[in-house]
Amino acid sequence: MAGRVARLIGELLHHRAVARWRQTAALAAEADVTTLRLIRNGGRQLRAEIDVALGAVESRLAHPKGQDARIMRRPGMDWAWRPELWSGPVHPPGLAPAPRHASLSRHGKVYHDCDLGEIALRQFRNKGVEDLSPFGCAIEVLGFHGTFLSLVIDLPEAGMKDLSTRHVLRLETLLEAERPLTVYARLNLRCGPNTEQIAAELDQSGKPAEVEFDLAYADFATDQLDRAWIDLFFENPAMNRVALRDLTLSRVVRAAY
Repeated sequence: MAGRVARLIGELLHHRAVARWRQTAALAAEADVTTLRLIRNGGRQLRAEIDVALGAVESRLAHPKGQDARIMRRPGMDWAWRPELWSGPVHPPGLAPAPRHASLSRHGKVYHDCDLGEIALRQFRNKGVEDLSPFGCAIEVLGFHGTFLSLVIDLPEAGMKDLSTRHVLRLETLLEAERPLTVYARLNLRCGPNTEQIAAELDQSGKPAEVEFDLAYADFATDQLDRAWIDLFFENPAMNRVALRDLTLSRVVRAAY
């Protein structure tokens, strides 16, 4: 009985919200500038929350029986994560041309310094039988006269919680490129005004391509960590299409000796 009442209340609130925004759309033609800005801000906040909720729903529905996409578990692993770009739909699904700083999702951004306007980003749906993630991300580049092109993945709170020098952080990705290219990965750990960095080349000799960051070599205050992110730098990306069919991050507690 309680569940039925809760559903009825939820439906009523939903219909009222829809009616309110329908009325707002009708009144917008005559509203003053201050009111229009308030409406815009409220709508953007609501849309952001709706996009997050729909992304979670689409991610579950993209797999049989609503199960989440699988991530290979390893001994000692205490956290694993597939960012939104690969786990659910993002809006907009593409950018062309991509600006110098483009946010693709809550945790995914692209940075570059090329003025040609010949970089395009696109999320696509995976359809292969062996694909574990429902979505992939493609970066297409024609001319490129800049010095860098990078994909930035921000670690969520869960990935930073209790992160210490005993951990090994691992990135795996299914990377396909029209032409071979070198990809460098850099882990950034920010503690207040200081940022510790560890860089390594992405090993593309196997599938998936992978890179590991052993935090035993990192000098950072574990109790002051306020942001962590990984940069993927694509070297000489001109006239190439790079498809990241999947990308996962995980961390393993190093065995004590």
